[in-house]
Amino acid sequence: MSRRRKPDWLKMRPPSGERFTEIKRTLRDHDLHTVCEEASCPNMGECWSGRDGPGTATFMLMGDRCSRGCNFCDVKTGGMEALDPDEPANVADAVAEIGLDYVVLTSVDRDDLDDQGASHFAETIREIKKRDPDILVESLIPDFQGEEALVQQIIDAGPDVIAHNVETVERRQFPVRDRRAGYEQSLSVLEQVGDAADVYAKTSIMLGVGEHDHEVYQTLSDLRERGVDVVTLGQYLQPSRSHLDVADYVHPQKFETWREVAEDELGFLYCASGPMVRSSYRAGELFVDALRRDDRSVADAREAARARAGE
Repeated sequence: MSRRRKPDWLKMRPPSGERFTEIKRTLRDHDLHTVCEEASCPNMGECWSGRDGPGTATFMLMGDRCSRGCNFCDVKTGGMEALDPDEPANVADAVAEIGLDYVVLTSVDRDDLDDQGASHFAETIREIKKRDPDILVESLIPDFQGEEALVQQIIDAGPDVIAHNVETVERRQFPVRDRRAGYEQSLSVLEQVGDAADVYAKTSIMLGVGEHDHEVYQTLSDLRERGVDVVTLGQYLQPSRSHLDVADYVHPQKFETWREVAEDELGFLYCASGPMVRSSYRAGELFVDALRRDDRSVADAREAARARAGE
């Protein structure tokens, strides 16, 4: 079966630039991984090179191998190694060296560990905040099998945003995600975060994996009912021929319609929606930065974020 031809609106520029090279060198010096590289993110060139700013990298904790095998993801599965006890401090040092003021942390799933890596993730947040409490930290966490005590460890560490991706509509959870993931399990994690004080709850949905419009609407409604503040929608792109096929390339205008539905009808504080939007790139960071650091209103923060992102 031949791969579907990508439309013109999915063109991207390759990784390049002095800032890109600098960040890559810093990451290698500290023996760190990024989801940008491991998941073959199409925005890596623009994101690392920077856009009127210092550039951004999303740090991936707990190794480069995942205990789960989602059919959309390019991260390797199996063969996990012991955690590096120096990683939390190394990440914090790299953040300081690169000069970031907004940091995104994520991780592989580590179902093989007693606490699934929750304490390690939380320690990384604390190390960053200890060096500079003004740095905004977004934590894109696994579901921790829905264990509330493990999610609470992340909340207690004091990040500014906690994200967990529901990924797709309920009907398409499998084959899109590993069977150990699940719609209700992810909603329970997001609801716990949504109920917490002084932290924004965020999630992401991929389009183009066989979903129907009414299912996207239902998913957005379910997320808002659970207290999710920020939602992102982006186009699924097949990392390789062995991954899930693209069912449809969604037109940019439909993404804009979903943004309007999310913000104007359902009441999300912010929705980043577009073919090239990813959960940890141009997808709420600028909004949260304007809202929390600059103390702007929601409307002003939306406008500022979209102006800086070039939307």
